[in-house]
Parts: sequence; structure tokens; C-alpha cells
Amino acid sequence: QDNRISIWSVGDLGNVGLSGEYQGEPQLLCDIGHNGDVMDMQFLDQERIVVASSTGTVTVFRHHQNNQTLSANQRWEKAHYHVDQDTSCGGAACTGVICNNPEIVTVGEDGRINLFRADQKDAVRTIDNADSSTLHAVTFLRTTEILTVNSIGQLKIWDLRQQRNEPSQILSLTGDRVPLHCVDRHPNQQHIVATGGQDGMLSIWDIRQGTMPVSLLNAHEAEMWEVHFHPSNPDHLFTCSEDGSLWHWDTSTDISEKPSFLHQGGRSTTYSSHNTINQSVVSAWLSNDPTKDRMEITNLIPNQTLSVNSLDILGPCLVYGTDAEAIYVNRQLFA
Repeated sequence: QDNRISIWSVGDLGNVGLSGEYQGEPQLLCDIGHNGDVMDMQFLDQERIVVASSTGTVTVFRHHQNNQTLSANQRWEKAHYHVDQDTSCGGAACTGVICNNPEIVTVGEDGRINLFRADQKDAVRTIDNADSSTLHAVTFLRTTEILTVNSIGQLKIWDLRQQRNEPSQILSLTGDRVPLHCVDRHPNQQHIVATGGQDGMLSIWDIRQGTMPVSLLNAHEAEMWEVHFHPSNPDHLFTCSEDGSLWHWDTSTDISEKPSFLHQGGRSTTYSSHNTINQSVVSAWLSNDPTKDRMEITNLIPNQTLSVNSLDILGPCLVYGTDAEAIYVNRQLFA
């Protein structure tokens, strides 16, 4: 009933003991009440956090670092709604939010997509009937393009420059229409996308070709709630699930075997013919059977039983939250 947004300090990386364990407890810096369940949140910049609510409202909170307080900076009431914005019970859950400062895109159970701009009162753009089913997550492909996933197993690409309220491309899982819950784009190669859904499978897509995933990988026993490429080391991918597991997928192989495709834009530093560069770009995530290409999978929480609902990664740090009402910080991803 009573929900809050909290900002924690997990201390300084320099503050680590000899065996790598973190010295000192995380500190709660500040918190603030939040109306409705927190469905998603993302930093807009250093001090603003955009929060999606089950009431359909989207709020921007500001973190005042000088006196460690949080305040509501801006609010779009009932950005998502079922009947109309004015009825008291009309709100529809806002399920996902993604920021590319100053732009904020939200999706919801009402199948609506909103494009907001920080400090502007009204939506810049709303696509009312973007989807007839629930939109579960959204990500930016590039500054003018977004990708949504829905509850019938479809990925839809939207070009925000187009005034048409139709997707520019639709990709879908064949057959079963398994609800997709999460999506992430490869940080350097904007055509590579990973999704996860109700059946716990990890799907890798190349949006340049075909309408089906390039590979389907058996992953979790239950719903996959979140998928993330490592932002600076995208040969590594992380997924978490209702089944209480959090998997680290590692496709990095020995550099001498093949050029890495981590370099910006997939341009390898090894001097080789154009063709081999393309081969290397395709190698890790897009090979038809990535497991043959030496993929290592590690469950980072082997004994966990409760759902792992959310995760994020930065450098050597992994943060995840579980149904045990606990937040965990793993500082030794690549140890």
C-alpha cells in the first residue's frame, strides 16, 4: 500500500576489503512516497529520475544532492488510461519508461506510447492505439527510433519522425505468441536486440533481417523479467527471472581466435579484409548456434528461491532486487 522511491549510497569502490567484500553498510540517503506500484524507473540525468506508476502517472523526481532530499519535479497525471483521463479509476499501469535526455518515452497496459520532453507540460507525441495488447517494455534503437515489446510476442519498431501511427517494422516469435516482458539493445550495434518473456527463453534478434529471432536460447524456468547487455562490454549479457536465478551470459572468446566486435560500430582493430570484419561482427550473438561459439553461462545466485525482479550493471558492479525485499550489489562481475 505504501510505496517509496529511495536513493542509496553503496559507498566507494576504493572501500573494498582484501577478499573483495565491501566494507560498510549501504546508506539510505533519502526517500519519498510514491502513489501506486513502481513499475519502472530510469535516471534522466545526474539528478532526475523518471518513475512509472501502476496508476498510469509518470513522475520526474529530483535528487537534491546538497541536502539529500527528493522532490517531485514534474508529473504527467494518467499518462496511461483505459477509458478516459478524467474518470477516477481510469488509470492504466505505465509498464515501461526509457530516457534519452531530454526525451522520455513511456508505454503501458493501455497499448499507448507517449513521448514527453523534460520541462514540457504536455506530451510531445502520443500514439494512442499503438498496440491492442499490453506493451511491456520499450528501448531506444537510435535517437528517433524506439522498439516496443508486447504481450503477444511481437517487437514493433516506431520511427518518431513519421507522423503515421503505425510501426515501421513488426517482428514476432512464431507460433506461441509468448508475452515478452523485457528488451535491451546492444550498445554498439543497434541492430542487435535481446528479449525475454513468459517462457524464460532468451531471444536474440537482428532487426535488419527477417521477422524472426536469429537465435532462441533456453534460459530460465519461469518468466524472464529483465535482460541487459553490459554497457561497455556487450559480449556479456545478464538476465533474471521469477525462478530466482540471475544468469551471466559470456560470449567473449580469446581475441587471437577472432577479432572482437566490441569496438565502436563493430569496426575491428585487426587489419583484415572487409569480409572477415563482417564475419567477426556477426560472430558472437548472431551466429546461428551461439553455444557452439563457446558461450559460458553462470548463475550468479545459485541458491536463491524468490523472484529476481530487476537488475542493472555498471562497470564491475551488478545490482539486483528480489522478492526478499532486498537489494544486492555484486562488485566482482569479472573477478
